[in-house]
Amino acid sequence: MTRPRIVFLMYHELELAGRTLCQSEPGYVRYILPVEEFRNQMAWMKQSGFRGMSVSEALLFPVQLSVCITFDDGCETDLITAAPLLSEFGFHATFYVTASFLDTPGYMSSMQLRELDSQGFEIGCHSMTHRYLPDLEEAELKRELVEAKQRIEQILGHAVRHFSCPGGRYDRRTIEMARRAGFKTVANSEFRANSAATSNHNLGRVAMLRGLSPEQFSAICHGRGLWKKRLLQQTRHSVQCLLGNRAYDRLRAALLRTRRQ
Repeated sequence: MTRPRIVFLMYHELELAGRTLCQSEPGYVRYILPVEEFRNQMAWMKQSGFRGMSVSEALLFPVQLSVCITFDDGCETDLITAAPLLSEFGFHATFYVTASFLDTPGYMSSMQLRELDSQGFEIGCHSMTHRYLPDLEEAELKRELVEAKQRIEQILGHAVRHFSCPGGRYDRRTIEMARRAGFKTVANSEFRANSAATSNHNLGRVAMLRGLSPEQFSAICHGRGLWKKRLLQQTRHSVQCLLGNRAYDRLRAALLRTRRQ
């Protein structure tokens, strides 16, 4: 019998008319979906018989058509926009929060995070300050994982078991630190579906870009064609390793600005 494979979708902030985004850089904006685009995707999932699940639910790998819905960063639109829409369609999700972003403009307050948690949505950790983890010394890495986990747990009053890597970037030390911190899972941004055979500390996710057609979104949810995206991603990763994270990000930002001109 074929093992169920589930695609983990990775969302970020949702764009609302008249509301300033948390960041304006092209490399950030390409991951920001207008709220109607997100609604249309959730409606398509519902009509197509998909279940929207949290990470904990997805790890049970049910045989029904399912996707795992995740959000990164902890933007205020997680609570005021995404959560109501998910509830409308009967979907669950995991919200990975960057601890130091809480109580800053555009992001959830500590009270709002508790409200999101009380609504039954799963809360995960997305580091302390959103730095690229492979670039850090041991003490800095501990702060990004261990101390961030502790801060979010103090706010919520219960354990936080799931972690997602900023920029999807990680190394062996990241995984080891996450295990020691008590995280049950670590998610990255590798383009692939997950199954029961996938390590819980190496969960792939597919970043959702603005402007996807219904056909493209359908293919992602069904896990079709992800190998093509993975090949392109591996090429980018090779360039990252060659240039380093900072130089690579400067190059990518320059290319995105050029495309917009």
